[in-house]
Amino acid sequence: MKMPSAQKKLAAKLLKAGVSRVKILEPKEIEEAITREDFKRLIAKGVIVKKQKRGQCKKYAKYRLAQKKKGRRIRKGSWKGKKYAKKDSKEHWVDRVRALRRLLKELRDSGKIEKKVYRNVYHMIKGGGFRSKSHLLYYLKSNELIKSKKSVKDEKKS
Repeated sequence: MKMPSAQKKLAAKLLKAGVSRVKILEPKEIEEAITREDFKRLIAKGVIVKKQKRGQCKKYAKYRLAQKKKGRRIRKGSWKGKKYAKKDSKEHWVDRVRALRRLLKELRDSGKIEKKVYRNVYHMIKGGGFRSKSHLLYYLKSNELIKSKKSVKDEKKS
C-alpha cells in the first residue's frame, strides 16, 4: 500500500477529512504548493476536492426487516439472550406437564399402573412433583407402583 504524500496529509487536515477522502484532480499544480495558504487557494479553486462519505445501503436491511415481519429468520441461530429468553417459565411448565400427563396416560392405558395410582400421581404432576419423564418413571419404579410385564400379561389372560 502506497503511503500518502505530505501534500495529501496537509490537504486532509485543511478539509477536516481522512487522507483517503482527499481527491486531487490536477497533480501537477499540487507539486508547486508548499504552504497552507497555497492549499487553501487550491481547495477554493476546486483542484483539491473532498470525496463524499460512503453511506450505508439500506436495501438488505429493509429486506431483512420484511422477512422478520413475515416471521422468518427467527430460528435458534438468530436468538439473542439466555436459554429461556424465547419461552417464559409458564410455557416451559405447560410443556413439561403435558409430556408427563401423556406418559402417565400411556401407562394407565397399557395396564402398567392402576387407576388409583394414576389419580394420585396425576395430582403430584399438577403440583410440580416431577422434573421430567425419567424422574416420574424413577418414582413409580422405586415405590413399586408400576407393574412388571409378567403381571400385566397374567391380568390380560384372566
